[in-house]
Amino acid sequence: MIPILLSPSRREKVASVEAGVVTSALRYGETGESNIAPAARFTNKRVKEIRREDKNRLPPATEMELFLPGDGSDVNNSSKYKVSLKPRDQEDNLMGPGSYDPFKNRALGHATTDCDTVTHLLKASLGTGILAMPIAFKFSGLSVGIAATLLVAVVCTHCSYILVKCAHHLYYTTRVSSMSFADVGEVAFANGPTFAHKYSKFIRLTILVSLFATYFGTCSVYTVIIGNNFQQVIEHYSQFPLDQRIYIAALLIPLILLSWVPNLKYLAPVSMIANVFMGLGLGITVYYLVQELPDVSSRPQYAPIIGMPQFMSIVIFAMEAIGVVMPLENHMKTPRHFLGLCGVLNQGMSGVTLIYIMLGFLGYLKYGDETMGSITLNLPQEEIAAQIVKVLIGLAVFCTYGLQFFVCLEIAWNGIKERFSNKLVIREYFLRTLLVTLTVALAVSVPTISPFIGLIGSLCFSTLGLIIPAFIEMITFWEEGFGTGYYRIWKNVLVIVFGVMALLFGSYTSILDINKLRQVSMLGRVTHRSTQDLSGVEPKLLVLSHLAQVTRVVEHIRLHSADESSKPADGNTQTNTHKNNTFICSCDNGKQTQQGINKDTGITGEQRKIQKGHEQTNKHKELTKTQAQQGNKQINPTG
Repeated sequence: MIPILLSPSRREKVASVEAGVVTSALRYGETGESNIAPAARFTNKRVKEIRREDKNRLPPATEMELFLPGDGSDVNNSSKYKVSLKPRDQEDNLMGPGSYDPFKNRALGHATTDCDTVTHLLKASLGTGILAMPIAFKFSGLSVGIAATLLVAVVCTHCSYILVKCAHHLYYTTRVSSMSFADVGEVAFANGPTFAHKYSKFIRLTILVSLFATYFGTCSVYTVIIGNNFQQVIEHYSQFPLDQRIYIAALLIPLILLSWVPNLKYLAPVSMIANVFMGLGLGITVYYLVQELPDVSSRPQYAPIIGMPQFMSIVIFAMEAIGVVMPLENHMKTPRHFLGLCGVLNQGMSGVTLIYIMLGFLGYLKYGDETMGSITLNLPQEEIAAQIVKVLIGLAVFCTYGLQFFVCLEIAWNGIKERFSNKLVIREYFLRTLLVTLTVALAVSVPTISPFIGLIGSLCFSTLGLIIPAFIEMITFWEEGFGTGYYRIWKNVLVIVFGVMALLFGSYTSILDINKLRQVSMLGRVTHRSTQDLSGVEPKLLVLSHLAQVTRVVEHIRLHSADESSKPADGNTQTNTHKNNTFICSCDNGKQTQQGINKDTGITGEQRKIQKGHEQTNKHKELTKTQAQQGNKQINPTG
């Protein structure tokens, strides 16, 4: 039935939406109400959109008008109502002369241009993960790193490509002008083969929960990274240490103001500024990297296969941006330009891939085995340019927060906005403020949240970015066929295997990080009693200094054991010497000493243990005080 209170042109548009939904539901001979329910939801959604767009309301329709086909004819000005009967078939739903064009029916108040979309795509992909590319090349080697980065880029870009391609195909079959990632998954399964219908709700829920969890956690981690970068620079010059949580909490008001940017059109300049900041920071970093470069042959071209899980997890989850693909496409003025050989997607990802390869190659070539987790840690920290890099990266991440936050906002707002009928703008901005507050609160309560979010990201991004798009393509084109030699089947099987490997590799690496964090936390609790009198010393400094001391002690014991085992036995003299002397290792400003205690001096075993404990405790206090005075230049971790 045609909705009332619409102008003739609007009634025609609503009728086309309803006819398209019914046609798509009948394509496979399914006429039950349960089979067209998912598509019917899009009908109601589109009808409501058209009703809101209609500026010229008409009086209530007469009873006769309710039964007239909505073909655009003017009943009041025509003496005879003309009914045009035009058969509809499957081809009418696809692109062709006189067919429904979803892109012409897309009503956008603030559409983004191709340049704006490329800017957003670059900013979404060029995150802080690029700073870890040199350590990724350390795990793979120079030549293997280049080839593997290209492979990962091709697979990730292809999965984003087929997601948008399936969305465009579904626009025509359902006569809807735009869909989110979750909409594409649900409609593909609802309009696909019979066995897939029952999974449409499940796939939608999986996508929504995974997207929200991943990007909400990413926003929390971004606040930690921003706070850490500014903390390091401020404390480097002020020598006045503050708790990390204070810097994170101070970001609340600026982030709320950033979240109030109404749409992606107005967020484009912010992304452009972020790209400028990141470009300047990377430019200064590259300047340091190209100084006195060693010969390429001095670095290994390939590394042991055991390092590939770390490489894959770093590159995939640094480059993946599947969550922003559909929002960017939905807000484009020319959505068809998103695809194609020289389309927006390929242009943006090509630039991202080249930057990733360049920084990873130069960073590992410059520092070799001394390459650290973030390339900024290898820069000379006493120089002003190195501190400027931290400031620029912190500002770039701050500007990127808005784009990542937009994914969370879109999911949350679309889930609740239908429950409200008035004051939608006020309610939306209240939701924006609430979500930002929650991300900051999570970061303040758990500043070491990064490894846990990495585990969630490895599970969700490998599923969202690789596995689900492959399934969506197979289901969408199930009736059209899979091409010559079933190439779509074989291609998507390889993508799914690649995604499962990424899931396992990423989870493995994240679990290792969590385990290291747990060990450091336990070590900090163990050393707490012996460092209670060291007021004013940063806890992280104490933990890491103690860890360094333990490492040196273990290394000394290992070397001493090796020397003893290499000496030939010398009768009873050698045996008695070994029995009568116990070596106690201690550290004094990084130097190792040996103190021999002879058992024949009259000191009992219990007294010797007590004396040994006192000596180790006193020397540990002296060591930690000395290192605390020297600052956290070398051992304080960065964000």
